[in-house]
Amino acid sequence: MKNSHGKMNRMTRKLKKSHRDTGIQPMTRYLREFKEGDIVHVNIVASEPSGMPHPKYQGKTGKIVGREKNTYIVKIKDGRSDKELKSAAVHLRPE
Repeated sequence: MKNSHGKMNRMTRKLKKSHRDTGIQPMTRYLREFKEGDIVHVNIVASEPSGMPHPKYQGKTGKIVGREKNTYIVKIKDGRSDKELKSAAVHLRPE
């Protein structure tokens, strides 16, 4: 059978949680508010697919530059260029 090459291809190891972090996420992570200029870390919660950024940004640090509906716009340095990604609050952690 041919291997899949989808968006989540080979991300099982990268997004795997430790046994202490498994289970339901606390509601405070969903209700967290950020202001423009806050520095955040991208920490993807694989069990919550809505508002998930691309897995290549896992572990990156960026700055909040805006908000669009239920997602935040985060500016991240990717090599020489700056990228803006949209992410839900559950996938962001304050620095």
